[in-house]
Amino acid sequence: MVPEAQLRDDGAGLAPASAGWFVLNARDARWFHRPGRGDSVPLTGCDELEAETYFPMLGMSIQVLPPGEPNATYHWETEQEDFLVLAGRALLVVEGQGRQLEQWDFVHCPPETRHAFVGVGDEPCVILAASSRQFQKDGPWGFYCADEIARRYNASAPEDTQDGDVAYGRFPPSRPTRYRDGLLPD
Repeated sequence: MVPEAQLRDDGAGLAPASAGWFVLNARDARWFHRPGRGDSVPLTGCDELEAETYFPMLGMSIQVLPPGEPNATYHWETEQEDFLVLAGRALLVVEGQGRQLEQWDFVHCPPETRHAFVGVGDEPCVILAASSRQFQKDGPWGFYCADEIARRYNASAPEDTQDGDVAYGRFPPSRPTRYRDGLLPD
């Protein structure tokens, strides 16, 4: 029988404290405010320890992007990634081209697909992101890429690099925070 996981409140919301099954409302979970990159709730671990201990097979997050803000620096990963636009609109920068997305658009990125999302329109964009973690332990996880279209939306790395400090150096650090009313649609 699989035990129920313990959840702990770390001051910014609930997060797993042991292995096992659990039910957690996203509004009660630990969120991260990422200045210049919106807000995110990493449902399957916010760091390597949590991810490898409790969620070694799957990564999943909800990202809320205000208009004009990217979710990440343009990059590719060794794993498949999939995305579903839950609300609002986004621009997908993928393999050097821009694609407009709207609610319920699904994006599939096979391994090594270069991509980033940017919120567009008059309201925040809410995206569900999921990825495999099958090969991450073998490294390298992926690569940050310089790209002219991504640069127009502040989503490009300044240079091709595997160094996250270089890729995200233009952004202030993320900080844990409780859910703020209105981030997620009703």
